[in-house]
Amino acid sequence: MHRGSAIRRPLIVLAVCAVAALGYVARDFLIPTAGAIVLALILTPVANTFERLRVPPTLSAAASVLLLAMGLAVLLAISIPALSSWIDQTPYLTYTLERKLAGVRKSVAIVQEVSKQVEQAASAATPTTPTVTPPEKVVVREKSLMAELASTTPGLLLQVLYAAVLAFLLLAHRNNSRRQIMRIPASFNTRVRLARVMRDINDRVGHYLFSLAVIYAGVAACATVALAMLDFPNAIIWGALMGIAGFVPFIGSAVTIAVVALVALVTFDDWPRIIGAPAALLAIHVIEANLVTPMFVSRRCALNTVAVFASIALLGWMWGAIGAIVAVPLLILISTIAAHLPSLRWLEILLADDRPVSERLARKPSLASVARPPSPTRVRQPRRRLATAK
Repeated sequence: MHRGSAIRRPLIVLAVCAVAALGYVARDFLIPTAGAIVLALILTPVANTFERLRVPPTLSAAASVLLLAMGLAVLLAISIPALSSWIDQTPYLTYTLERKLAGVRKSVAIVQEVSKQVEQAASAATPTTPTVTPPEKVVVREKSLMAELASTTPGLLLQVLYAAVLAFLLLAHRNNSRRQIMRIPASFNTRVRLARVMRDINDRVGHYLFSLAVIYAGVAACATVALAMLDFPNAIIWGALMGIAGFVPFIGSAVTIAVVALVALVTFDDWPRIIGAPAALLAIHVIEANLVTPMFVSRRCALNTVAVFASIALLGWMWGAIGAIVAVPLLILISTIAAHLPSLRWLEILLADDRPVSERLARKPSLASVARPPSPTRVRQPRRRLATAK
């Protein structure tokens, strides 16, 4: 027993390393695949709503994906002219930022001059050594920005198309796939466990992601209105970025608020609006994180803070911004699966926030669809009636 556990632990470490290496090497395929799975889970409540209205599953999936695609297309149609204008105004924006930071640069220059004088005074007391001039470096200029975009755009479009098609297929065939998966196990207990896993994935992951999507859409709307009231340029784009950044805990909202503060410093000349733009976004984020999200999102989705931060850092390094966005949904999916497997209880305990998920899921009622049929029982008559008959 001890020898088996001693061999199993290195194998687990090697398996984790192999999965991480595979995830990095195959990132061009895994990034759109993970994105499609997350999109399918988010759009599942929308497709279920269409099906309750007697819409066929295929048309429900197509309508759900089409609505999301239309929203992204509108956002891109608004963002592309703004991005092009920012690129054209880069020299002016740089000059404006340097002019407004002139006082800070003077203070830094004074500090550098004082430190230089101190170094000269210290070097005068020590014998000088001849300095050797380093050889000049020849810098070869790489591709321009437009050439880089032209080379990466076709691959990016193919990944987006693949993710959209895969999300549509997962939505359209989710019921048939669930029935086919239920036929794989041979034993009744395994079927019950598998049915509970799929039920909890739908409840815990799908409804959680859909709730977060609705909440962050509200955050985007509130941020857009607040920035528009301050005459902030391209308020819709920054509001949408604030909503999308909410899917990346700890990092997304903080980075967006910092960038908005920098843009406000470059754009405005009065301090009330310079401070007001990031302050408004900070207030919206605090209200969302401390009041709205705890009110509408179940505690069953709470995860360990260290695990969330580590997963965001790891997938962000491996897959970029998309990896940071899908890190938390994938972590919830892994935690839900581990809650039903006794061999992965250690992983469930590490990912749980306070109490393991399996203890909370154990109180759920049994599934009626896979319930064991009741066994026939004999009808026993009272002895008094039999004695009377004799």
